[in-house]
Amino acid sequence: MKFAFIIDPIEKLNPSHDSSVALMEAAQVLGHEIWVTQAHQLNVIEGQTWALLTPVNLTPIVRERDHWVVAKPWFSVEKPSFQPLENMDAVFMRTDPPVTIPYLYATYLLDYINPQKTLVINSPDGLRTANEKMYALQFKDCIPKTIVSRDKQVIREFVEQEGAAVLKPLGGKAGEGILFLEARDRNFNSLIEISTQQGLYPVMIQRFLAEAKEGDKRIILLNGEPIGAVNRIPTGQEFRGNMAVGGRVAQTEITNREYEICQQLAPKLIQDGLYFVGIDVIGGYLTEVNVTSPTGIREIDLLEKVSLGKTVIEWVEHQVENRLSS
Repeated sequence: MKFAFIIDPIEKLNPSHDSSVALMEAAQVLGHEIWVTQAHQLNVIEGQTWALLTPVNLTPIVRERDHWVVAKPWFSVEKPSFQPLENMDAVFMRTDPPVTIPYLYATYLLDYINPQKTLVINSPDGLRTANEKMYALQFKDCIPKTIVSRDKQVIREFVEQEGAAVLKPLGGKAGEGILFLEARDRNFNSLIEISTQQGLYPVMIQRFLAEAKEGDKRIILLNGEPIGAVNRIPTGQEFRGNMAVGGRVAQTEITNREYEICQQLAPKLIQDGLYFVGIDVIGGYLTEVNVTSPTGIREIDLLEKVSLGKTVIEWVEHQVENRLSS
């Protein structure tokens, strides 16, 4: 089969961490062709999505005790060609957030791939629907007490009521811009003004979960089913557990409560074409639903000695085969 990956520049990816590389590597090991492109290389011509596609060959990383060993160089490319994305059996939209206007335009261009011919992961419509912060609000039994506002007084009243809260920009990623709020903080008004850009943008405010010190769990879901998890534990004076800000990773298990959360999410995720998703759970509460380019595969693979990339690609193979036979 032929798989295309819409990614950031491949030379900027970290093969020992990036889930996109894990997926490409697994697909290659299973005998498939790997092609890459970038969002700015997408086009619609005569009602079809075209892209400048570059064939890639990867040298798989190797597990050595408690770390990955990466070859140098770890990839090589061949001559690119301009062709319809419908020539591919599957297309993975793996451009990192934030979800900017150019990102949204890229999803509109992906709408012109015939879904009967090519599977797009995740669905362009689903990517537009699922803001990674706001999407969780529809699952009221799963989330901590949460508001979304740009109003300084509304935010202050919420924080005073809850004692402490966490502020999250709606377009943030990898823990960027997340703030710990207390109403007595003398910088409170300034923090809100900066985060909302003087009231221009709404932000999410969630009740602070003290369990965050025990870890922020990333659970990977495939077609609504949890297939693996890793715990990200804050280090030093940092209250955020995100790996991008230095969170330590550790083995973990998926609890009964977390399985229940996954079961509540599954029908909606499947309906929206969000096949490969990473959810974040703290203290038994859903805090985010990551749909653009969720990470965690490499860390889970290393800790659990598994290959989630292989699991994902085998599922994609099955979906493609079912389309071809129908």
